[in-house]
Amino acid sequence: MTTKDKEKKNSAFMRPVEISETLAEVTGKGPMPRTEVTKKLWDYIKKNKLQDPANKRNIMPDAKLAKVFGSSQAIDMFKMASKVAKHLKEPELAGSR
Repeated sequence: MTTKDKEKKNSAFMRPVEISETLAEVTGKGPMPRTEVTKKLWDYIKKNKLQDPANKRNIMPDAKLAKVFGSSQAIDMFKMASKVAKHLKEPELAGSR
């Protein structure tokens, strides 16, 4: 794989996405790259001590995260990504329908 190929694959993650108002309460307003959304989400989780101390893979959502996840039940960090993805939207390109 050439350097140019690697750049193309990484650029999709670096492209800014629109963020729902619900998620923006946690991460701040967008648009921002998915990588930045993930970083800010983890910063929020750690700052508010929302990881289960007995099993750090589980996130115990507070009121703001419960809105994002759609539940106040603890969630596995690997399932968290699919819940967050529902709050991200690719920006519409100018001139496209």
